[in-house]
Amino acid sequence: QLQHPSAEVREYACASISKLLQQKHVIPAFVQRDVVRCLGPLLMDHSLAVRETAAGALRNLSACGGFDVCDDMVTNDIMTPLVALLKECSTGLDADQLSPKKCRGMNKNYIEDIANEAINLLWNICECNSTALYIFNKEGCLEAVLHYMKKFATNVDLAISVANCLQAVTEDNPDLLSSFNASAQQILERVMLCPESTMKHILLRTLIAGTIWNIKDTIPPGSLGSTVNAILKIFSESLAVDAGEIIIRMNEAEKNRLKLAVEAETEENMSDTPENCVLSEDDNMEEIPKGKLRRENDISDLLPSDKWELKEVTALLTAQQTALEIIVNMCCSEDPSDDEWEEHSSSDESDLFMENSYNEGSGLLLSPLCLSDEVNSAFLNNLIPKKILEKTAFPNSVALDVCMHNPSWKPLIKKLNAVQCRALTCLQSILLVSDVDCLGGVSALQSLAQHLSQLIFSKTELLTDTEFLEAVTSALRALLQTMASKNISQCMTPEQLLALCEAGIQSSNASVRVNVVSILGISGSVLAKGQDTAETLKMIGKFLLEVAMKESSLVVAGEALDALFDVFADGKEAEKAALQIKLLPTLKEFQPVFRMRMRKEGRGQYSTDQLCVLDNVKMNLRRFIAYQETLGKTPT
Repeated sequence: QLQHPSAEVREYACASISKLLQQKHVIPAFVQRDVVRCLGPLLMDHSLAVRETAAGALRNLSACGGFDVCDDMVTNDIMTPLVALLKECSTGLDADQLSPKKCRGMNKNYIEDIANEAINLLWNICECNSTALYIFNKEGCLEAVLHYMKKFATNVDLAISVANCLQAVTEDNPDLLSSFNASAQQILERVMLCPESTMKHILLRTLIAGTIWNIKDTIPPGSLGSTVNAILKIFSESLAVDAGEIIIRMNEAEKNRLKLAVEAETEENMSDTPENCVLSEDDNMEEIPKGKLRRENDISDLLPSDKWELKEVTALLTAQQTALEIIVNMCCSEDPSDDEWEEHSSSDESDLFMENSYNEGSGLLLSPLCLSDEVNSAFLNNLIPKKILEKTAFPNSVALDVCMHNPSWKPLIKKLNAVQCRALTCLQSILLVSDVDCLGGVSALQSLAQHLSQLIFSKTELLTDTEFLEAVTSALRALLQTMASKNISQCMTPEQLLALCEAGIQSSNASVRVNVVSILGISGSVLAKGQDTAETLKMIGKFLLEVAMKESSLVVAGEALDALFDVFADGKEAEKAALQIKLLPTLKEFQPVFRMRMRKEGRGQYSTDQLCVLDNVKMNLRRFIAYQETLGKTPT
């Protein structure tokens, strides 16, 4: 049917395949039958409708098939017709002959709809395959893609697709930087400055801000400060919106709209007949969600047109998640040299940026370790951004209830939880790059510790939620480490610590297990400096010994040994507890077992970095045993 002389038959075949490709279990069969080579030429079909449905089918294949399928698509030369399609659409974007056509009584701009599908296909493939990214660079696709962005004022959905693609292709792609000339940057700047306040436009600006952060090396030093300030203002705008309130409001708007529609239909008692539009037998084809590789529930541009309220909420949550992820990258990025930052901060524009950062509270999101004193001051006065902290709280219970009782809104629950987890990860990153003064001082840290404790223990069922548990324990670990390094008293009780660790150590996620073991080690080392803590240290020591000896992952076992070294490094209470749990003889007996496990399991199962850490643990174990032996020989 794909080769049929009738365009209607070819379109129907593409649409049918598109629907089937959303079922992962059928994808291998289609791949074996060379579906890419069958659909690829149809991207340049004479029929615009066939082009659109073929691009949609290939988009589904790339999104639902994953990395291996994307690799196969590139191997089967999908980039050749895709690049040709993108350039042809870009050239004819404003041509009169491609003006909107009537479909179901509505204007349909085929060329923009084709471009939207093609851009999403390009995004998926370039995100997965380095060869595709190389072809993107070599063929000068950036110019065509940016041309589509000029339609942002009239087609925000197409602009969002372009922005997603741009953010993907600019990440860790230095070869593309030279293509971002002044004209290209002006296009992005115009989008960032667009005043529209819809949730879709907030998402668009957030994605463009992320793209500009990726290409920051192309920005002149004198303009860098004001550019970073503009990026942070956009993120601040995105995070300032209360997603729970928007869900409640938009759901009510949807109910009212549907009620009015029913009343109007009853009064008119008439229906529209589609004209001048080729349809498949399944009129709901476009309503089927088409997932994307990184955001499997990001279907805002594919929801039916009568779901505009749901589209708005989805766009907002995607914007907030994106903003938080980029802030994490900003905190973790390689710091420029001191000389570079001194050069940047010496200009008048940079001085103005510092003043704006202080007054508007947006400069705080960057690491104070790599910024000037003025921006450090802004960080100090706006410590741990209120908007990020708000996002670490549990979602609005009324909004959750709305989503639970509406099947089409239920996927938003996962996105709400994702925003909370990203906020916790963002909080962790800020804690890792900031000192105590920049974090608001002792009282602010203790309040934050109480907040994280409440998150963990307020709902026991969350202790089985792996993503949440990893995010919250990572944040708590970073916080407790900061507090311990400055001798700030801990606020979690020993009972709470052990309850957290007993739940976390059962997690299937090794990162969660590493976090809880580290948390116990940090807290134990603080307790060892106090008085009358031997009994608690005994419980901690027994727990850590059991993890070290029984844990299936060498990385977690190594972390448990490190925690033991920290807890029992010094102090009379630690010495007393170590004797009672027979720490020294237990470790001496375990030492050859750990060495043997490293020899047997180390190679092939763990990365070079992990093996380096484990080698250090092995060496420290030998030293710690020797240290404990000297304690036993020291007269009391």
